[in-house]
Amino acid sequence: MKQEIFDYQLLPHDRFTETELAARYEVSRTPVRDALYRLAREGYLEVGFRRGWTVRPLDFDQIDELYDLRVVLELVAIERLCALPDLAGALAELNRVWVVPTAERQHCMKEVAELDEAFHSELVAAAGNREMMRVHAEVCERIRIVRRLDFFKSARIEETYNEHARILTTLAGRRRDEAQRMLRSHIEQSKIEVRKISLSMLAEARRGPRQT
Repeated sequence: MKQEIFDYQLLPHDRFTETELAARYEVSRTPVRDALYRLAREGYLEVGFRRGWTVRPLDFDQIDELYDLRVVLELVAIERLCALPDLAGALAELNRVWVVPTAERQHCMKEVAELDEAFHSELVAAAGNREMMRVHAEVCERIRIVRRLDFFKSARIEETYNEHARILTTLAGRRRDEAQRMLRSHIEQSKIEVRKISLSMLAEARRGPRQT
């Protein structure tokens, strides 16, 4: 169910019952109920008296706060990375994915969205702090539904490749302050785009990506 929310098969305000889901997944109501309450605790669903279950509407104030937390974590990661003795080794896999000729770039929205999340997660992982990694993973999951909408336009995919490549090149030169400025700007742009999201955009995402 969580994956269906991330893939826009279930949208904010969509309603359903435990009975409907049990029939759909061909399981008893007990595991369905357990899953629903877990998703409610994680902030994805809400239940109403005699109204069944509903996918929670987007809380843009909360999303802003999650983006702010993400910025803090990734800026610290940049600082730690610049102090690594083997920085080239830490960045090798990221360079293989992002510092590539235009012809070798991916263009599938879902694939690029996953690669983008992996880019930022791997930066934090390479910094070597497990608690930072854990918190960062939780933040990324909570903003995944809005973050993926960035890649429904081909221009945004190209910009992401270019920005990631510049960040990696700057990091390789251990230009910490410049890399942090670039990363902050990169994330802030995504945060600005989130505020433009509407239910109609989510509905369009459910139908499939546009090529523009």
